[in-house]
Amino acid sequence: MSLPDNRRTLSLTLGEERTRIKGFVSRRPVIRDLVPGDAGPCSLTLQLTLTERAAYRFNLTSDHPRLFVRCGDAGQAAVPSAITASQDVAASWMDGEQQVLDVAMPVAIQVWIEGYLARHGEAPEEGRKKKRKGAGRARELAP
Repeated sequence: MSLPDNRRTLSLTLGEERTRIKGFVSRRPVIRDLVPGDAGPCSLTLQLTLTERAAYRFNLTSDHPRLFVRCGDAGQAAVPSAITASQDVAASWMDGEQQVLDVAMPVAIQVWIEGYLARHGEAPEEGRKKKRKGAGRARELAP
């Protein structure tokens, strides 16, 4: 059974990175491997939405496009639960005190997102509203 054109299943493997700062050892989860398909220890579905097209374009035009994985509450053991290509969505997860990991976006996923944007169009530009002359300013009242 194939997924709709706006979904892809990705498998990821988590690992741990240790760093030593002034004698203290710090551990943090990292994504060790990310591959297409559901063959890995953890598989998530990346779903593209029309409302996030501008965020996808912004990500794709960056020097290093990334995918973002929500991994549960900050300070808890990392358990992947969702994946996105939108930095806006990832930021909202972090605002909710969720742990978010990032990983380089595979070229195959970049091409797939480009195709999605080509089929559905770029996000419409949010034009500025034209202000009426004098709007927003205190008007001088003649005595």
